[in-house]
Amino acid sequence: MTPTIVFYIIIAMIVINFMIDKILSNLNAQRFQDEIPSDLKDVYDTEEYQKSQAYKKEKHRFSSITGLISIVGTLAFFFLDGFAWLNEFAYSFSNNSTIVALIFFGTIMLASDLFGTPFSYYNTFVIEEKYGFNKSTPKIFVLDKLKGWLMGAIIGGGLLSLIIWFYESTGTYFWLYAWVIITVFSVFMNMFYARLIVPLFNKQTPLEEGSLRSQIQEYANKVGFNLKNIFVIDGSKRSTKANAYFSGFGSEKRITLYDTLINDLEEDEIVAVLAHEVGHYKRKHILYNLSASILTTGFTLWLLSLFVDSTLLSQALGVTTPAFHIGLIAFGVLYTPISEITGLLMNLLSRKFEYEADDYAKNTYAPLPLISALKKLSKNSLSNLTPHPAYVFMHYSHPTLLQRFQNLKK
Repeated sequence: MTPTIVFYIIIAMIVINFMIDKILSNLNAQRFQDEIPSDLKDVYDTEEYQKSQAYKKEKHRFSSITGLISIVGTLAFFFLDGFAWLNEFAYSFSNNSTIVALIFFGTIMLASDLFGTPFSYYNTFVIEEKYGFNKSTPKIFVLDKLKGWLMGAIIGGGLLSLIIWFYESTGTYFWLYAWVIITVFSVFMNMFYARLIVPLFNKQTPLEEGSLRSQIQEYANKVGFNLKNIFVIDGSKRSTKANAYFSGFGSEKRITLYDTLINDLEEDEIVAVLAHEVGHYKRKHILYNLSASILTTGFTLWLLSLFVDSTLLSQALGVTTPAFHIGLIAFGVLYTPISEITGLLMNLLSRKFEYEADDYAKNTYAPLPLISALKKLSKNSLSNLTPHPAYVFMHYSHPTLLQRFQNLKK
C-alpha cells in the first residue's frame, strides 16, 4: 500500500462520516412535520408547537451550513498539505518533540476554535436569543472562551506531554503507562469536577433550607441515600434551559440542580427528577460508564501504539519523517469507524441506564411527577417530539420522551 492510497482512504473516511451524518440529519428533519403522538398532545399548544417547529428547522439549516463549511475547510487543509506545513512551522520553534507536538496541536485547536467562534456566536446571540433561550452576554461568551483555552492548554497540554514522554521512554508499551495516567485523571475528574472545574464557570450554592430541601432529604432518607451536598447552579446566567446531574463518589457525591429547573418545576417534580439521578447512583451507572470509558480508552491507546510511528501514515500526510503528532492525526481519522461503533454501543448502554433510573424513580417515588417534569422540560427547551428512529439509534444518549413516557406508564 502506498502513501497516496492511505491518503485517499483517510479522505474517504472523512467524506463517508460526513455523508452518513447528513443523511441521518435529513431523515430526522423530514419528521419535523409529523403529528405529535397522542400521549404527548399536552406538551405543546398550537402556538408553542409552531414555535418548536420553527426552532428545529432553523437549527437544522444552521447545522447543515456549518457542517458543509467545516468539511470543505477540512478537506482543503488535507489536500493543500496543511499538516506538512504546520509540522514545519512547529519545528521552526524547536526540535524538542514534546514542544513541537504542543505547538502543532495547540495551533490546530486554537485555529479551529477561532474559525468556529463566529458560528458559535451566531447560534448563541441570534438563534438562541430569537427563541428566548439565551441569557448570556458577550462578556460571558468571551470569558468562557478564554477559560476554555486556558484549561485546554493546562490539562490537554499536560496530558499530551506525559503521553509523549512515555512514548519516548518506554517504546512499545507506552500505551499502558498512558492508560494508567488517563484512568487516574478520569477518576479524579469524576470525583472533583464539581468542586474544581464548575466554579470557574458557574456559581454553586447549597440549596437553602425549606420545603424543597425537606422533601429531598425525606426521600433520600427513605431510600437510604446519604445526601448532604445539594447544590443550586446559576445556569440561568447563560440559558433558560434546565438540567440536573449527579457527580462524585463517597463524601464528594452531590446533586446539582439548575436554578432554571427549580423555577420551571413543582417541588414534587423536582424530587422525581432527583429520584431519577439517585437511581443512576444506586444502580452504579456512573461506575459502569467510567469502567466502559476506561476500557475503551485502553483499547484505543493499544491500537494507537501499533500505528503511531508508521512511516506510511506520516507520508500519507506529506511528512517524510514519522512523528508522534502526525501519526496521531492519521490514526484519529482511520479510527473513525471504530469510534462510531463504540459511540453507538455507549449510547445503547446510556439509554438502558436511563430506563433503569426512570424505573427506580417510579418505584421509589412516583411516576406521574416524573412524567410531568419531563414534559415540562421538553416544552421549555422546544424539544423534538418526533425524531427519526435511525437518528435516535445513532445519536441519542437518552430514550425519546415518548419512549420514557410509555415506560413510566407501565
